[in-house]
Parts: sequence; structure tokens; C-alpha cells
Amino acid sequence: MSPALLIVDDEKSTREGLRRALETGFDVYTASGAAEAMAILKSEPIQLMLTDLRLGGESGMDLLESALKLADPPIVVLMTAYGSVDTAVEAMRRGAWHFVTKPLNLDEVEMLLKRALRGRTLEVENRQLVQQVRESHALDKLVGKSPGIRRVAELVRQVAPTRATVLIEGESGTGKEVVAGMIHHLSGRPAAKWVTVHCAALSPQLLESELFGHEKGAFTGAMQRRIGRFEQADGGTLFLDEIGEIDATTQVKLLRVLSERTLERVGSNTPVKVDVRVIAATNRNLREMVDKGEFREDLFFRLNVVRVDMPPLRSRREDIVLLAGGFLQEFAAENGRPVKPLTDDALRLLLDYSWPGNVRELRTAIEHGVVMSNDEVIDTGHLPGFLRSPATPPSSTEPSDGSGEIPLDARREFNLHELEIRTIRAALHEAGDNRTRAADLLGLSRRTLQRKLKELGI
Repeated sequence: MSPALLIVDDEKSTREGLRRALETGFDVYTASGAAEAMAILKSEPIQLMLTDLRLGGESGMDLLESALKLADPPIVVLMTAYGSVDTAVEAMRRGAWHFVTKPLNLDEVEMLLKRALRGRTLEVENRQLVQQVRESHALDKLVGKSPGIRRVAELVRQVAPTRATVLIEGESGTGKEVVAGMIHHLSGRPAAKWVTVHCAALSPQLLESELFGHEKGAFTGAMQRRIGRFEQADGGTLFLDEIGEIDATTQVKLLRVLSERTLERVGSNTPVKVDVRVIAATNRNLREMVDKGEFREDLFFRLNVVRVDMPPLRSRREDIVLLAGGFLQEFAAENGRPVKPLTDDALRLLLDYSWPGNVRELRTAIEHGVVMSNDEVIDTGHLPGFLRSPATPPSSTEPSDGSGEIPLDARREFNLHELEIRTIRAALHEAGDNRTRAADLLGLSRRTLQRKLKELGI
């Protein structure tokens, strides 16, 4: 895939001339002013920007400063007909990679851009090497000695060096994204790109454009070509979280990419080849969805080459103390506090709880304890209130607050189906029936919560 270049000039003839001269070696975008340029920079993975110093009434120097504040800034080369040593020094002092004067020598400009790109590639490779060293012990993140977690660790070691597509299934909060990241970092190309898409967070229309990209004019509002996440991940790994939430149309297109390793941007019939390893995750049972006609069987087979089943925390209680110890150190360091031990009573409280939110919920509980303790230890009173509530229900089935719902911190022994219903109702009550807020309280996406409400008849 060609590197993306943004050309910014208020003169159309200059923009188009540069585009024609450079489009054989670059994926070229153009803009006539700073506002249009920033919109493209925020939506596309632009690697290089060639901009005029004067853009009508706007300043290319201001655009330079705005562009360099982005999370992933481009390499910036300025061009001007008003060049001077002082201007060049000032531009480079502010972060420009280089400076060229008009009239432009097109061969010189192309050579300069390619040299800038090689320099950036070396910088990125050096950073990635440092990151790779830091993560060389990636499996250390998979804390635990339980049989279930040991099986996961062994499967990660075995599948990571391969190119196989991996499906990770498990309840919310069990660490699916952590395991996906470990597979990538232990793979044969750990320094390659790692791109994540949370499928449930986007509408079907947005998800299709997000995954596969679109051409200019493909639909209302498509002002520029957009490179999708598959192309962004070319040569690396694409992690599709909550894969069970994608709609039927997107399932068909995803199947084609997995089968043929090619895609078509929305609004285009031109196939684009991609080299991407896909890791997908879901808190749903895709096999059951296939049986119900909610998920394509052929896509399921493509995704389910290797399946990793994440065990819930309630089935690996021997790991709770180890996990809690790691979180104690993490949050003590993060908050500038000494590492305080948990009392025996506090540990007993952690071990007796069922952890419906799994490791994510335990992590939150330990952070609460670290922040709330002003003593030498972390005791039961420093941990969240729901952990200290009675383990058995009172004789009355009505909640004490008369709200008609059971508070989130009420600990009662229900069968799993009833517990899920009452937990969701409690979240809705606490959120004032705001489904978006209730989903946040439960650690779910709004779409997942809506689906559960329908399934459970709430």
C-alpha cells in the first residue's frame, strides 16, 4: 500500500499538478485550505503533508503547528515562493521536516518526500523495537495458576507464531482484548500494526465504512476518500471486538475479505489486496447464533479456525489473590502510594464474591481500595460496598428502598438467568432508565444491552 500524502495549496493548478506528478508513488489527498486539511488529517492515516506557507488568508505555519499536535502527526514539508533562511529555520524550529521554494523541481520534491518517509520509518522501527522489548514477556499479563488460565496461556503460545485467524469467546471483563494483544505481540511480526475496531460501538453503515473505507462521493458527506481499518492494518493484525454484533451485510463483506484477502471500498468496484491477520472476540456464543440464524455459518467457520475460551473469574478463584496483588502494585504506583496489604477479612471478602464483571470488576474493586485506604492496610471497609452486602436474601423478596428494583450492591444468590435479569434491572434503576448509562454501569455496549433486554424480555 502506497504511503498517504496530503498536498495543501490554495491554487488548484498547483494542487493538481503536484497530484499528477506524485500519485504514482503516493496515495494522494488534496486540500485548498487549513480547515479542509485538518479534517483530512483527523480522519485519514496521512503520513506526509506538503503544504504551501501561504494559503490565501491562512498561514501554513499555523497549519503546521495544528498538524503536529495530532496524536499521530504527519511529516510536514513546507513550500513557499517567499523563502528565506530565517523562514526556513523558523519552520524547522516549529517541527517542519524540511523546506522547499517555488518554482518547484518535481524530481527534487519527490526525492525529498521519500527521504523523509525513510527517516520516519527508521524512527518508527526504533520505537517499535523498544516496545517489543518491553512486551517480550507478554504472557506475564496473563496472571494465574488455575487450569483454565494455563490452558489459555498454552494455546496463546501455540497459535501466536502462526497466521491462523483466532476467535476469543468469553464473558465481559475476562480479558479477551488482553489475550488478543498477547497473540499479536508473540506473533512473527510483533512490530507490525495493531488496529482495533469495537464493532458494537458503530451503526451498520458506519461500521462498513470504518472497516472497508469509502471513495469520495460514495454517500452524502463522503467528501474525501477514506482508508478503512483493514487497509490501515495491512501487514499487521486487526482485532474485531464484539464480532457478534455485526449486521448481515457486513458479515458478507467480511467473509469475502477473509476468503480472498481483498476488499472493495464503499463506492468502488476496484479490489484492494490486504495482508491482515484477524483476531475476533465476542461475549456471545457464535455457535448458538448460527443455529438461530443470527450469524452466517460460513463466516463462523472462517473466524473459528482457533478458538480461545476465556474462563470467568468465578471458575478460577485460586487466581483472585494473584490478580489482586498485581492490581495493588499497579494502582499504588499510579497514585503515588505505598503498596498496602489486604487484611485476611478483605481477602475473604474477595474470595466469597461471585465477580459477575470478572477481572475488570476485580481491578476496579482493588483500585477503590487503594484510593480509599488511609491506614497501613486495606480492610473490608475500604473495598466497594457491594462486596460487603449479605450473601443470602432477606425473607422478603422486595428491596428495602421500595424502588421495585434490587440495588446493584445487593448480593443475593440467584440462578444465573435470574441474576442477569435483576442485575440489568438494577442498573437501569440506578441509571434512571437511561440505557446508555446503564450499559456503562454494566460494562456493555448500548447495542449489547438492547439485545439482552429483548432476549430476557425486560
